[in-house]
Amino acid sequence: MAERSPTILLTGVNGQLGHRLRTALTPLGEVVALSRAELDLSRADSVRQALERHQPDIIVNPAAYTAVDRAESEAEQAHAVNAAAPALLAQWAAQHQALLLHYSTDYVFDGAGEQPWREDDPARPRSVYGQSKWAGEEAVRAAAPRHLILRTSWVFGDHGGNFLKTILRLAQERDSLKVVADQIGAPTSTALIADVTVALLRDYLRDPAGFAYGSYHLAAQGETSWHGYARFLVAEAGRLGYALRLSPADIEPITTADYPLPAPRPANSRLDCAKLRQTFGLALPHWESGVKQVLAELGAQPQQKDIQ
Repeated sequence: MAERSPTILLTGVNGQLGHRLRTALTPLGEVVALSRAELDLSRADSVRQALERHQPDIIVNPAAYTAVDRAESEAEQAHAVNAAAPALLAQWAAQHQALLLHYSTDYVFDGAGEQPWREDDPARPRSVYGQSKWAGEEAVRAAAPRHLILRTSWVFGDHGGNFLKTILRLAQERDSLKVVADQIGAPTSTALIADVTVALLRDYLRDPAGFAYGSYHLAAQGETSWHGYARFLVAEAGRLGYALRLSPADIEPITTADYPLPAPRPANSRLDCAKLRQTFGLALPHWESGVKQVLAELGAQPQQKDIQ
């Protein structure tokens, strides 16, 4: 592999993580960045055709069905994208000695307790989305010896729709907000996920035979609630000069029960990232630094509309 530049197939290039990865992966090789129109993970024939056409050495798969509530009524579609497609990618990767790097979620856990989840803790997904992502993980592990699964949580960035951008928009439109305060996790930026992805792939390309394949947790350091997250980002946005109609004090804490949704959310989304840090010698920044970075990036460019 060292004799030529590797071909990296990237799925979901228009998604918030795929958009960030497209640029980040460029120094590593020839990046074939495919949109849903070019590689539709809900269709097995589309997946197979893209793989055969491009013959990648590395497959990076951030694309997923992420409409958590809609998945409760679209289980077949969620499983097609989140479980069946990763199975096909893994089977092809195994047959062609390629690496599959796949992203997963804290939703594979039931959210009980307060201890950060470790990679080997039992998965007990409570939602269709979580079940489909867990099935995808299991398919990848079963089929592809050369695999990396990165479980992450509360992902946000400057592209696409996410909690940060929604709260920022609402803070410019409303005089008060109510935000859930009894779910705990670590907001994790697409920039951090992309940086770690590149670091791991560099290790892999240096020594595929000695690489530490497997499943790892990847989240920013620290923890907060959605309410704490909202208050922090509004305070920071105000400091940066955003024109807001409300202050952090205008954001009221509520419980999960006060805001019922079709799919259950994990109360405990804490991820223990010690395995990732120790195996690869990585230092993970605090979640607040990622929020500051994205707010600064958004403030320096025309505002995009949220993609819902």
